[in-house]
Amino acid sequence: MRISCKICRRFGVSICGREKCAFKRKPYPPGEHGKSSKYPRNVSEYGVQLKEKQKLKFFYNLRETQFSNYVREAEKRSGDSAENLMAILELRLDNAVYRLGFANSRTQARQAVGHGHFHVNGRRVNIPSFRLKKGDKISVKPQSVGRGIFKDMDIYLKKYNPPGWLLLDKEKKEGEVSRLPKMNEDSLASHVNLKSIIEFYSR
Repeated sequence: MRISCKICRRFGVSICGREKCAFKRKPYPPGEHGKSSKYPRNVSEYGVQLKEKQKLKFFYNLRETQFSNYVREAEKRSGDSAENLMAILELRLDNAVYRLGFANSRTQARQAVGHGHFHVNGRRVNIPSFRLKKGDKISVKPQSVGRGIFKDMDIYLKKYNPPGWLLLDKEKKEGEVSRLPKMNEDSLASHVNLKSIIEFYSR
């Protein structure tokens, strides 16, 4: 599911993950009167919750059924439901591939995983939603290094640092889940109200 930059501009934040996101050039809603519109717009509590839910769904390229299942799982776990939801989403293989800098967007990461370009603990995994756990190692398939989207990866990785829950070996093109991700260390959490999303599904 390719995210249009119109969606980024509609929600007032770059969701697509692309460096040349249109929202960075046009930080206002799309349409004829977009420039004169302001963020945020006056909406009901339900509208705010719905918007936050849609925003997070688009961030991770998820369909409603899959996303709602993640929310239900987060609620059933012990601890803070919002923190649980963030961990579930971040530990998807396609997201980890993106977070490690092996892809330029989550959409590209999903495609690369689906095409079998990655190994988890030495075994080929082509399921984007594959759930990682602490200690798992993610690596680019040796035959894929230097080809296609990985051709200029060395140049990009030189200046790239992954989030604190991931360790990255830039030479080996390998990453490791060192611990569970935390909500307060992710810039995404500053753009999305996770508690509002949990409340939306609790109605």
